[in-house]
Amino acid sequence: MTAAPPLRERKKQRTRQALIDTALDLFGRRGFGAVTLDELCDEVEVSKRTFFRYFAGKEDVAMAPLHDMWRVFLDELETIPADGGPLVELMQTALLAALDRVADEAWAGRAVLSYRLSQETSTMDAHNLHFCESTMGSVIEVLHRRLDLPDDPRTRLAGDMLVAAWRVAVGEWSAEADGPPSVPALAARFRDTVAALPGSLTLTAAPRQEERGSGHELQ
Repeated sequence: MTAAPPLRERKKQRTRQALIDTALDLFGRRGFGAVTLDELCDEVEVSKRTFFRYFAGKEDVAMAPLHDMWRVFLDELETIPADGGPLVELMQTALLAALDRVADEAWAGRAVLSYRLSQETSTMDAHNLHFCESTMGSVIEVLHRRLDLPDDPRTRLAGDMLVAAWRVAVGEWSAEADGPPSVPALAARFRDTVAALPGSLTLTAAPRQEERGSGHELQ
């Protein structure tokens, strides 16, 4: 059995989680811009100095559930065995392993709130894009350090395609209206979205029938 973290570490984890849960609750009820950092800290009964030990700002705490998953994804990439198969499949396996490590029903609820807030708040969306770019740089560094990969754009494109598949899957998953969010449902959507990537590259751009007809009439 894995030993429990020391008491000090457990207290830090509880404080961090309290900040995340309180922030998502306040932002969801009142709007991201209507809640000040002072109000958030007062609600959790911590100082701003304590807050900044965990997060860089309001955007950072609001995006924490999803960003935590990507940090674990980087850990998984460091150890996942490579079998010579497609790189996207390797990264998909690592991401699903990361999801399995961090996700439960409570995480799913937080992740949905976080994603929806990011879609409604321009500063959160910009923060998320910055985090994504920084994380992708770390992903590329790990992959090139561990694997025999060519020095061309394909590695970056594979990573970007994985991120695009994840964003589509999370967007569709968060929009589901039936019942509470389910982690297995998110994993299934992500698998389906990754499976659709090859077809997206060969998808043809044929005009609609009515456009053909309109073009013919103008001649």
